[in-house]
Amino acid sequence: MDKEKLKGVIEAILFASGRVVKIRELIALLELNSDEIISAIGELQKEYEKENRGLEIIRVEDGYQLASKSEYHEYIYPILSKQAKPTLSQASLEVLSIIAYNNRVTKADIDAIRGVDSTASLYRLLEYDLVAQAGKADLPGKPMTYKVTDEFLKMFGLNSLKDLPELPKYKLDSNRQIVIDEIEENKDDAKEKQENADEEGNNEEISVENNINNAADSEPKNDNK
Repeated sequence: MDKEKLKGVIEAILFASGRVVKIRELIALLELNSDEIISAIGELQKEYEKENRGLEIIRVEDGYQLASKSEYHEYIYPILSKQAKPTLSQASLEVLSIIAYNNRVTKADIDAIRGVDSTASLYRLLEYDLVAQAGKADLPGKPMTYKVTDEFLKMFGLNSLKDLPELPKYKLDSNRQIVIDEIEENKDDAKEKQENADEEGNNEEISVENNINNAADSEPKNDNK
């Protein structure tokens, strides 16, 4: 199969599937190696970008999907009102964040981190297909674990979980409260700068005082006879 036909076949598959197509699926279907397939998709991506189309081919973990460009979503959602982007509450976002950074986490772990029951938020995320069951944990009672889905990656514009921003470093203070190290470091830096500034100010005051005293000592004294 020549390169142009291969690109057309891949484009048709991605369009018709309406989902993320795994590279292994394309390998099995087209009977080609991954390098040939990835190269053809790379050329398609460049053509889409060069021609400023409304569509793009995005990488999601170990697969690809044909999707509309994010800058055109505001025009698409009114048309697809029944498929509107899910609105997540603060509680749901908290649960989603915990699962994203701790794939294969149990509900008990989520509840322990948040300090409240997360049943409702977890069910909503499962309904939106942003999280999925990830098998039972090797723990007493065999509790179910959860992980984020490809839908989560697409919603937040991520290629993989490696693209998640790094979490700030934290520690527990004497009251067992979470303290962000970066914030504490900034406070320490500010305190040190203030102390240096105060010390410089004191040194300037001493210097001025010494100058005044030296000037007084150097003035000629009049002898009154």
